[in-house]
Amino acid sequence: MAQGKYSRVDGKKSSCSITAVMVVTGVCLIGIWMFMSSPVFPGQNPNGLVQDSKPESKSKSNVSSVPTSQFEDNSGDLTEDPSRNDGENGDRKSNGEEPKSRIEESDTKADTNETEKSGSEVEKEEKKLEGGKKPESFPDVAQSEILKESRPESGAFSTQAAESAKDKESKRSENVYKWKTCKAKTGPNFIPCLDNVAALRNIHSTLHYEHRERHCPAEPPTCLVRLPRGYKIPIRWPRSREQIWYNNIPSTTLAEVKGHQNWVKVTGEYLTFPGGGTQFKNGALHYIDHIQKSLPDIKWGKKTRVLLDVGCGVASFGGYLFERDVIAMSFAPKDEHEAQVQFALERGIPAISAVMGTQRLPFPSKVFDAIHCARCRVPWHIEGGKLLLELNRLLRPGGYFVWSATPVYRKEAEDVEIWKVMSKLTKAMCWELVVVYKDKLNEVGAAIYKKPTSNECYDNRQKNDPPMCESNDDPDAIWNVELEACMHKVPVDSSVRGSNWPKMWPERLGTPPYWLKSTDKGVYGKSAPDDFTSDYDHWKRVVSKSYINGLGIDWSSIRNVMDMRSIYGGFAAALRDLKVWVMNVVPLDSLDTLPVIYERGLFGIYHNWCESFSTYPRTYDLLHADHLFSDLKKRCKLASVIAEIDRILRPEGKLIVRDNVETIAEIENMAKSLHWNIRMTYNKEQEGLLCVEKTLWRPTEVETIEYTF
Repeated sequence: MAQGKYSRVDGKKSSCSITAVMVVTGVCLIGIWMFMSSPVFPGQNPNGLVQDSKPESKSKSNVSSVPTSQFEDNSGDLTEDPSRNDGENGDRKSNGEEPKSRIEESDTKADTNETEKSGSEVEKEEKKLEGGKKPESFPDVAQSEILKESRPESGAFSTQAAESAKDKESKRSENVYKWKTCKAKTGPNFIPCLDNVAALRNIHSTLHYEHRERHCPAEPPTCLVRLPRGYKIPIRWPRSREQIWYNNIPSTTLAEVKGHQNWVKVTGEYLTFPGGGTQFKNGALHYIDHIQKSLPDIKWGKKTRVLLDVGCGVASFGGYLFERDVIAMSFAPKDEHEAQVQFALERGIPAISAVMGTQRLPFPSKVFDAIHCARCRVPWHIEGGKLLLELNRLLRPGGYFVWSATPVYRKEAEDVEIWKVMSKLTKAMCWELVVVYKDKLNEVGAAIYKKPTSNECYDNRQKNDPPMCESNDDPDAIWNVELEACMHKVPVDSSVRGSNWPKMWPERLGTPPYWLKSTDKGVYGKSAPDDFTSDYDHWKRVVSKSYINGLGIDWSSIRNVMDMRSIYGGFAAALRDLKVWVMNVVPLDSLDTLPVIYERGLFGIYHNWCESFSTYPRTYDLLHADHLFSDLKKRCKLASVIAEIDRILRPEGKLIVRDNVETIAEIENMAKSLHWNIRMTYNKEQEGLLCVEKTLWRPTEVETIEYTF
């Protein structure tokens, strides 16, 4: 794929209503409606988008563009764009079986009793949040603005359209969606694509961790995951880094197995995290600073901004990297230590459930400034180094791999042998061993390698082993693409992504990447660099003038954020000054802009929203969906997508939707049927905005998920 242009990520084998709600203080209406406009930016594919001029590789498909109209321009929005088109619980069994939670009941009656209890709790919660009052209606003068009519504020007649719409709305909201509570083997920790026991029975080998990979059901569930008994609204960041509620994740396995290494401890009604890990039992910050002392060029928070943490445990390493202005994409499999990723997210630390198995990880090539592995138990040296070569794909040229493992500093026979094999492999990969250090305090050590910035070493190798990848093997194609034990050449053209290091952080956040060419059109029709800048300016206005103060959101309660349809990462960039992190998701059918997001010092992931996301239930505080649903409902049942949103969103969590009015109305009706609080709804012409808040409500009727048993 030619750099600076956009293409879909396809695998080789890839299978408001008119009423607007606002706060009125006295008789003074704050001019809040101008903030909600959204001209061209919410995820559009305008006509005239420049297609990739390079012949299609075996892993790519063409891109189609679908224009839609947007909000008109107002404060908090983008200026006029000429390209706009108007118009669970218990101990783990030793045999590896999934144990039942202490709170999980085996029959429908028990589930029903619990959900009824939750239903009564939500009523209390709604009263607490809203003071028992209905949202105020927007006055006629603003209604007039929306409908573009001129009539007296105190008119004697309502319109027939309003009367009919109100009647239809009332009927639509009455029991249209019949939600049920999921009854799954994993109870309140249900992850559909990772708990598909029926699919796992058909796997003939687990040698490559196939049983830890995604196996999604043919039809995504439309039921709602129940809450753990005694669930409480999560503790806020930064206190949450050290302490979370035990009842939210009532698992003691890690505390029993790893307690002596300071991973996690049970302390009364809390689970506490002393900041340790297998390799840094005396604290992550000492470990982090020791790395920089040993290798000053790593420059935490300046040169090194985005890091991949492999086999992250409870992600204390990533949690304390925030102190150095570094963000880490942490991942670990859902295995015998399955609560580790759930612990991380409950603490407010980025993490996903994933495994290095048979397929590429869902990230572009050449995007991570550094990769870290602390006793992650990955057999890097086997099968021609296939798994290490996957890290080579992800690592930016000139980036560092920090390997903190026993073969580096112990002399047992097995460790010595692994060190020999790794030394041979990394040398053949042209990785330079720049530092081997010992940490006397933690009694560990690390080897730090550097990926080459040219192809000279590759060209001078006597043996093509590991081999170079075929020329038609696209390093950025990831969805259902199998791992191969090969390496891609390093870009050397100064105008191609990966040939140069990004600007230092934080300058790189607002600077268009050097490889975005002015001769290429961006997502919104302008030249790519101008497109990037306009997008950033747009989201800074929307966030500052609309989202921060206009939606009634207490941002001090927000920590884990997801942008479900990110373009350049502008929304995430605009939140930089808040104590939040944002998972930028680029859907598979969207233009491939994820490399841009990484280049500016942010992170993200590819995902197909017709499937479940690889995270535990109740892990995000806020989801942002910008023109996602109107496109998504063409391919998926919208009810299953909303059920997935309910699954990953925490109670009291917020969903912000920007989309066309038809889709906004549909999502609003679903939210009402879920007993969610409607905090804001606004329509203008054919575009709308909706902000809703999830409650503790669960349905009384139960649906058994057979494939989980």
